[in-house]
Amino acid sequence: MDRSSRNRLTENLLSQFAGDTLFDAIARAVCRAGCLPRKELYEAWEVARRVRRRFRGGRVVDLACGHGLLAQALLLLDDSSPAALAVDQRIPKSAASLEASLGAEWPRLQGRIRYLETDLRNVPLDRDDLVVSAHACGGLTDLILERAVAAGARVAVLPCCHDLKKADLGGLEGWMEGPLAIDAARVARLRFSGYRVFTQLIPGDITPKNRLLMAEPESIRS
Repeated sequence: MDRSSRNRLTENLLSQFAGDTLFDAIARAVCRAGCLPRKELYEAWEVARRVRRRFRGGRVVDLACGHGLLAQALLLLDDSSPAALAVDQRIPKSAASLEASLGAEWPRLQGRIRYLETDLRNVPLDRDDLVVSAHACGGLTDLILERAVAAGARVAVLPCCHDLKKADLGGLEGWMEGPLAIDAARVARLRFSGYRVFTQLIPGDITPKNRLLMAEPESIRS
């Protein structure tokens, strides 16, 4: 199966996810919803499981959320998070189908996810939140990092669509290709802001934009 495919997962593909794992169960719920590209399932899962190995608990705030699958996967992987807020300027109408399909499989999710259509600048954040985003385009990733730092919250982003003309490359473009320079500069800014940074990769066969950046305030472990 091509994990990078943008084709929608439908009930015709249920047999591809016949296993007993949590991922297979999530994939079957996604297939029944019939609204999500295959690539987004794998991206959300690979990000969620890496984030939960590092960060537990807290309200999940999924910014530039799309269908909100990342937020719901994070709740399934760690039930100690009380709720999730999924925010985007426009929430796809089919997000309700995905939420219903997952809620039918896991009733404990029902009533714990709230969707909000608004500018990301308008979302109040708290230091106990876990702020996440998978493929917020260009400068949106920087905005999300800035908002998380201002609140003193933990944050995890999977950047994409690097804008080489507008972004801060940190003077590193002479040593490395532009998108990597942008992400390295993001790491430097987080460290300067008193954050401990963790960098990982999700599998490249899902997306070439696969650098996962996670960070938490140094004060959390001091």
